[in-house]
Amino acid sequence: MNIPPQTLLIVDDDRANLESLERIFVREKVEVVTASDGKEALDLLRRRRVSVILTDLMMPGISGLDLLRASKTLSPETEVIMMTAFGTVETAVEAMKEGAWDFVTKPFKRIQIVKAVLRALDQQSLVLENQALKAELQDSRRDRSIIGNSLVMRQTLDMVRQVAPSNATVLLMGESGTGKELFARAVHNASNRAQRPFIAINCAALPESLLEAELFGHEKGSFTGATARRQGRFELADRGTLFLDEVGETSPAVQVKLLRVLQEGEFERVGGTQTLRVDARIVAATNKDLKAEVQAGRFREDLFYRLNVISLRLPALRERKDDVPLLVHYFLARYAEKNGKRITGVARDALDAMMGWSWPGNVRELENAMERAVVLCRGDTITVEDLPPHLREGEPERRAITVHIGTPLEEIERTVIRETLNATRGDKRLAAQLLGIATRTIYRKI
Repeated sequence: MNIPPQTLLIVDDDRANLESLERIFVREKVEVVTASDGKEALDLLRRRRVSVILTDLMMPGISGLDLLRASKTLSPETEVIMMTAFGTVETAVEAMKEGAWDFVTKPFKRIQIVKAVLRALDQQSLVLENQALKAELQDSRRDRSIIGNSLVMRQTLDMVRQVAPSNATVLLMGESGTGKELFARAVHNASNRAQRPFIAINCAALPESLLEAELFGHEKGSFTGATARRQGRFELADRGTLFLDEVGETSPAVQVKLLRVLQEGEFERVGGTQTLRVDARIVAATNKDLKAEVQAGRFREDLFYRLNVISLRLPALRERKDDVPLLVHYFLARYAEKNGKRITGVARDALDAMMGWSWPGNVRELENAMERAVVLCRGDTITVEDLPPHLREGEPERRAITVHIGTPLEEIERTVIRETLNATRGDKRLAAQLLGIATRTIYRKI
């Protein structure tokens, strides 16, 4: 658990008093920084983290109260202790209303000021420890298999973090191989249900009769082979999350029962008459266009709207080519360890071939290609010869850059320059000619 060191900022326009206080707290083994007025204090507060501010109230320019108000904007977690020789009740009340931790009057005794500051520092220790524990817990829950730093991936993950704390149903849409279950787990892990079960079922993998029994459970003797009562996935996911993968493949009969659970939170086991209630958050996924399926009469419109409360479209790998090198090295490390191989990197021509491929199978296809390459690699570097034949023999696709509405111009410029340099294999002069700018501009932008 990494807790940053604590710092005391002392602010006083009286140089003698400032130096005296600094000596006192240095002897108390407290890290101290000083400022002779409010402006200098604010400059320090903008540059570094401060745990506690000990400030004089009456100062020229920016007063102690002004500094208190500004600090609550710049650093809300910082505690502020006021010092003044004019210790009226009105001033103390005003300072406390503005969020001051404590209020001491001059002349004060050494033990009095030390006690006030140490109490504030102790409070900060508790706050920081709590923050560190929460961050550590969140980090332990975070699905580390979601790899990507492209703009579209950052936007998608931001949306996941935004919707996760709610109980709303989430519909994940995208091509096969884009990692829908990983994102479903990310929604669960960032939610208030993270300590409860995450249950997944692939609706396309089972025939209608078995899918119904898997979802809702069955009673003993309800069909051939049902030798005992069995709980379904909805019961197992109670107070947790149920992931319905390939929900677009469900039959009309199953869709009716799904709609009832989503609307009423209740169902019966196959062959049973007892109505059961369940509280399971639903995350569904599909690679089909459910609107088109509704129009074609293959998917219930009312179920579609129940599932489509919050929809997230997962980007195809060809839409986030910046993430290909990250994924390549991630899968290289995973499968090198799994197969007991010492492979240190990927040759430039192999990476170029992978950057130029359209990846119709998305991340799953890239993972399979990297596993194959690791197994076939005879040296310490993945070469183009280790890649699947269609990657090393096929013509690379014509590269394109996808820009989303609202992308900052600086981000667009950076992406275009980076992609052009990738295409020219780092030749800055050629990249500058293609972009119609001076070579020195490329160096300056880099």
